[in-house]
Amino acid sequence: MPGGPDIEDFIRRGQETLRRIMPGHGAGAGGQGLMLVAALVVAAWAFTGIYKVSPDEQGVVMRFGKWVDTTEPGLHYRLPYPVETVLLPKVTKINQLQLGYRSTGETRGERGSTSRNVPEESRMLTGDENIVEADAAVFWRIKDAGKFLFNIRDPEATVKVAAESSLREVVGRNPIQAALSDKREQIAIQAQEELQKLLDAYGAGIQIQQVQLQKVDPPGAVIDAFNDVQRARADQERARNEAEAYRNDIIPRARGEVERITQEAQAYREQVVDLAQGDAKRFLSVLGVYKQAEDVTARRLYIETMEDILKTATKIIIDPSAKGGQGVVPYLPLPELRKNAGVAK
Repeated sequence: MPGGPDIEDFIRRGQETLRRIMPGHGAGAGGQGLMLVAALVVAAWAFTGIYKVSPDEQGVVMRFGKWVDTTEPGLHYRLPYPVETVLLPKVTKINQLQLGYRSTGETRGERGSTSRNVPEESRMLTGDENIVEADAAVFWRIKDAGKFLFNIRDPEATVKVAAESSLREVVGRNPIQAALSDKREQIAIQAQEELQKLLDAYGAGIQIQQVQLQKVDPPGAVIDAFNDVQRARADQERARNEAEAYRNDIIPRARGEVERITQEAQAYREQVVDLAQGDAKRFLSVLGVYKQAEDVTARRLYIETMEDILKTATKIIIDPSAKGGQGVVPYLPLPELRKNAGVAK
């Protein structure tokens, strides 16, 4: 072991000590035999300091009861008993802590068929001032054997108290709906992080492997009322969603109708204004001409008006006194009359 005691030097110093203790026997054969026996005893005692650390262990070396070193798996050497002793705790073993319930025969992360609730551990307050009962399973292992053995008196109780405190803190930061449904996994991860920070602050030498929320429910005494409240909230949410969908459907159509009516009114306004402006300009133009030649303009207006009136008339009126009225041959257009009669029918 690098840095460890030199066994040969240790044996040599033991032999020198024996020689000083028994000087009279150094020259004789009996003295040599005694020295050999003593050397073998010292060597055997020295070899008792060799120890092995298995892959699932850590070696905690204590000198007169004081922790002096932590060794990793492999062969190592310590000063023989009673100078130094070594403890070999299992550091890969996964330990389980049940918080809020006690069960037997359970598998990893699952409650057993028979379980007993512990409400004083599981009952806690949420961020919106509701009460829930949260059961959790905490899985942990030894990370540093020296700290684990010498910094905390009762590891199981320490993990239990720290886990309960961490879970209460995380649940107290979240509303009840998050704890009951969509954020349970996130709450478990946050509780694991808080618990690890707390144990590291204690120097506990413990590694938290996982925190699993087993069950999060309202207390049994109020669970019926709580379920009624949840159903009412679900109905409220459904009605709100339906109203939102109706609003999203009717408002765009109403806005489109408003836009269409507005555009039609705008077009009608522009059309009427343009027609009015055109009539006003034509009237002003006629007025200017009328002021310059009233008789001629009046006659022309009369003729144009009569043309507009008579151009759709079916009768032809001939003035016999007018020039050109004499000598008109009467003509009876039978095809035209028959055609007009067919149209009238």
